[in-house]
Amino acid sequence: MSSADPRHLEVRLVRASLRRTGREVLSDINWRLRPGERWVLAGGNGAGKTQLLKLVAGIVWPTPAAPPPLRYRVGGEEATTPYAVKEHIAYLGAERQDKYQRYGWNSTAADIVATGLQRTDIPLAVLTAPQRRRIVAVLAALGVAHLAPRPFLSLSYGERRVILFARALASRPRLLLLDEVLNGLDARNRARILRWLGRRTRSLPWVLSTHRIEDVPAAATHALVLNRGRVVYSGALRRAPLSRWLGRRHAAAPRPPHPLARRRRRWLVRLSDARVYLEQRRVLAGVSLTVHAGEFWVVHGHNGAGKTTLLRTLYGDHGVAVGGRVERARAASGVPLERFRRRVGLVAPHLQADHPRQLTVAEVVQSGARASVGLGHPAGAAERAAARRALASFGLGRVAGRTLEELSYGQARRVLFARAFVREPELLLLDEPFAGVDGLTRRELAGRVASLARGDCAVVLATHRANEWAGCATHELELVQGRARYCGPLRAAAPRRRAAAQETR
Repeated sequence: MSSADPRHLEVRLVRASLRRTGREVLSDINWRLRPGERWVLAGGNGAGKTQLLKLVAGIVWPTPAAPPPLRYRVGGEEATTPYAVKEHIAYLGAERQDKYQRYGWNSTAADIVATGLQRTDIPLAVLTAPQRRRIVAVLAALGVAHLAPRPFLSLSYGERRVILFARALASRPRLLLLDEVLNGLDARNRARILRWLGRRTRSLPWVLSTHRIEDVPAAATHALVLNRGRVVYSGALRRAPLSRWLGRRHAAAPRPPHPLARRRRRWLVRLSDARVYLEQRRVLAGVSLTVHAGEFWVVHGHNGAGKTTLLRTLYGDHGVAVGGRVERARAASGVPLERFRRRVGLVAPHLQADHPRQLTVAEVVQSGARASVGLGHPAGAAERAAARRALASFGLGRVAGRTLEELSYGQARRVLFARAFVREPELLLLDEPFAGVDGLTRRELAGRVASLARGDCAVVLATHRANEWAGCATHELELVQGRARYCGPLRAAAPRRRAAAQETR
């Protein structure tokens, strides 16, 4: 193998295969990545994209074969295992972000970036002065130096993603592997990462997986497309069939006038002058909102605006400070909160992180009937029957016995949808629900949401792609630094245009 730039890694896979839990997830992969090449990795949920990136990073091992299926070259030296080059590879995927949520690791953002230098999960050593300067420089280059002293778990989902991207860069990698890194980012942070990938990398090779054609970086040079664990295209980006695999921007079907539009509808949940504090920091500041049956609310705003906190407050995960109030229909004082939650469907990144990876798909869906994480005791006959119906409805019957750790991130998100629909909810809370979901699944799930919303079910959806829901939404809430800039019926102008304009200010 020849190398165009000895500073960076060259990787070659020769008939590489991978088995996980008795199933072959990658088959006969032939692929070569050279310094200076910038690859887009595409394919549907379960195609093997994440496993391919982990294989290259040395997190999982290929099926043994002769000759060795993995080959690396850096600085004139060759290796057939990732051990010799792992310190030169930076891999960032959703699982790392979920890990901090799952284990409650809450160091400062600067300390999290420092672990990229130390190659650890949590801070273990005192930093040298050059290391501290490196951290400051990386955060400044990404425009997030102001987040350095913040506890990591006090950050929004998108802010955490940018900090973990900074962590990946801090070690000055010779190969950058990015698994759906643009998920959950507002327009401003998305532009920051795309700008870095386009202007700062020079000959640094990188691979970025995505399910959205609009997220393909302009700086990309090549594309690799997987289908059911096999390569279906590998080559120049300009000839890649990406529109087939990534699709175009999803637009939800227009929502017909609600049958109750002309008469008063019952309210389901309402906030009055709600102020919410997390980690001794005010996240929501005096927000008032009433959600009625049959309404479809789109909540938008930049990363850190308070969208996730708002949804979790409605659900009951966060309390409201004295002077404000949260009310839930048929859940007066003294009534267990679980009674309300059992009437609510919830899909959110933190929920995906909180579920133990050893739970089976069936158990996760069954837990939706109890609004619990996991099952304290075995499901009853009615719960199992309801779960079977939801699993069949979402095309998950064949994977009901698999564990979450056997699924791709996008497949696990479909499981959360089945969990949310296991009992027909009267309120659906969706926090960036399509993160990691391929185009075909996205259209299918959006159709299910729109269909449910045409009945009495109320939907509150937090998103950075508000324009996708312009045909369904009836109301919108625009949050800016925890305050409601606008709260009411959907305005005529596209929410995304307003949000984008606000983010550039």
